[in-house]
Amino acid sequence: MDIIQSYQPLLQQAQSVYAVAIRSALTPAHRLSAYLNNTIYLKREDTQPTFSFKCRGAYAKLSALSNAEKQAGIITASAGNHAQGVALACQKQSISAYIVMPETTPSIKIQAVQDLGGHAILHGNDYDTAYQHALYLANQHHYTYVHPYDDPMVIAGQGTIGLELIDQIDMNSVNGIFVPVGGGGLIAGLIISIKHRYPNVPIIGVESEESACLHAALSHGSRVALHEVGIFADGVAVKQIGEAPYRIIRNHVDHVITVSVDEICAGIKDNFEETRVLVEPAGALSIAGIKKHTRTHQVTNQTFIGITCGANTNFDRLRHIAERAEIGEKTESILGVTIPEQPGSFLSFCEAIGQRVITEFNYRYSQAENAQVFVGIRTPNANAFIDPLTASGYAVVNLTDNEAAKLHIRYMVGGQVSIKNERLFRFRFPEKPGALLKFLTHLGSQWNITLFHYRNHGSAYGRVLVGLAATRTDTQLDETLATLGYWFKEETDNPAYSLFLVY
Repeated sequence: MDIIQSYQPLLQQAQSVYAVAIRSALTPAHRLSAYLNNTIYLKREDTQPTFSFKCRGAYAKLSALSNAEKQAGIITASAGNHAQGVALACQKQSISAYIVMPETTPSIKIQAVQDLGGHAILHGNDYDTAYQHALYLANQHHYTYVHPYDDPMVIAGQGTIGLELIDQIDMNSVNGIFVPVGGGGLIAGLIISIKHRYPNVPIIGVESEESACLHAALSHGSRVALHEVGIFADGVAVKQIGEAPYRIIRNHVDHVITVSVDEICAGIKDNFEETRVLVEPAGALSIAGIKKHTRTHQVTNQTFIGITCGANTNFDRLRHIAERAEIGEKTESILGVTIPEQPGSFLSFCEAIGQRVITEFNYRYSQAENAQVFVGIRTPNANAFIDPLTASGYAVVNLTDNEAAKLHIRYMVGGQVSIKNERLFRFRFPEKPGALLKFLTHLGSQWNITLFHYRNHGSAYGRVLVGLAATRTDTQLDETLATLGYWFKEETDNPAYSLFLVY
């Protein structure tokens, strides 16, 4: 029997989800449609009671359990949306819920679980550690574990979204449904519900470049575990696609698109301008995917649906999102420009810029001969602006895709210094007490810290830029950092570093 056909009984059983879920609206995105010259609809799963589709799969799974399994108590591991979905489903059925969450989980999500009657258990710094602890507790106390995506009944619960779409729009007119992908439960659910009746409707997965586990699996021909994942789009930050979802996805997904953090931020802005709702990064993946698809393939006059899967974002992430949205929209370019350090050169440079909108301008005197300017300019084509500047004799470095420049150096422009044998590193520190102390203790007193920059971006990990007095041949430093356990990347050769921080 075909796998899609085999899921149909479970899909019918999953109709129980409406005890907690709503039939979310399919709303036309008028602004986005006009901008892309295509007809765009948004499936508003961000309007669910827990502001995410996850309550569907959680309730479907719980409804299928035996009384003995329910009475034993339910346990799961989650840092956000699934946790709230399970807590709500358990509250509705008067079942005890134990949610293991990383210690780095924002307090707003912990409180949301507790408000729904769940018992929040904080353990470890990341999801994988929390997951292993949840399995340990399930074994010790005989709790029933509910997986966030790797379970047939959970997949069927998410599939109810597809059944609603079939009732809401003429599927024969749809040229593509864009679905966020983390562990794969959502897209697998859309496949079993829509492909059963409309096999020719394209279903396109959209992943963050920082956690593209489905793309890796399809490229490899089997499930693979990513070495590391970025956590900006925390709702899809999964190292390996689920086993049960992958059995469905591998032969039935039509395409997979990966998008950058900047493109996700632009999608969040697009959704806000369309609906006045701030979706979470994972919730904007489908919009980012639609925009990338239409631009890459230059398609017009087609009809696309995007699943806006959740709106559980932290308020303190908004600054970071706003900063990156213009770059993701390809309307802002970030440049490092060298101008002569002499009277009138500033005026000449501004005249060369002309009437373009300047979004950022950072400068501080540092050397007698040349000045380095960090400038943001609202322009859809960086080269169209860079080429005339270069022709006028300015040395220009395009920093639009330079992570260290955008995360750190733009805030540190204030004069260069001369330091012999300095190495620069970019780290991710867990956002928890003791992270810096652990770093300093592990580093010891052998290397002097020459630079330190940190900004809170409202996520589970802090972005930190560190300068250390060390030579390129200092292998002991390399070995020490490798055993620290924090993600890091050396940025000593980054052009923004030499432009603005050292000479």
